[in-house]
Amino acid sequence: MLLATTENWFEYPVKAQPHHTDYSGVVWHGSYIAWMEEARVEYLRAIGVNFSDLVTLGCDLPVVELSVRYHRPLRMGMAAVIRTRMNRMTGVRIHWDYQIQSPDAQELYVTGRVTLVVIDSKKGKIMRKLPPALKDMLVQLAR
Repeated sequence: MLLATTENWFEYPVKAQPHHTDYSGVVWHGSYIAWMEEARVEYLRAIGVNFSDLVTLGCDLPVVELSVRYHRPLRMGMAAVIRTRMNRMTGVRIHWDYQIQSPDAQELYVTGRVTLVVIDSKKGKIMRKLPPALKDMLVQLAR
């Protein structure tokens, strides 16, 4: 098992646009999940891992477990920061943590956890172990 050794979070700023909200101007619950994925993909890109590289390796990373806790609503026009980090890897499972908060970190809107598994995209089956190139890429997150 590989544990993240840093408390550093990757931060991804967002602003709640009209299409992120329901009829009352409150951010729709699914928008938070989309922002979490965007933050995760951008974090990987920031350390040099483009999602297209994973596709080239023959890997897919579907979500197999998702936990979201809504603390306070975000409203249209409000800014927020999506904070994410890889929590740990256990075999071919990759666990990510999330915090969605105000830019000044005074308000916590959402917390979440996502578990991904590595799938062989050609066979459509879970890989028994991470391909060495993918493991090398993900080890960067634990530094």
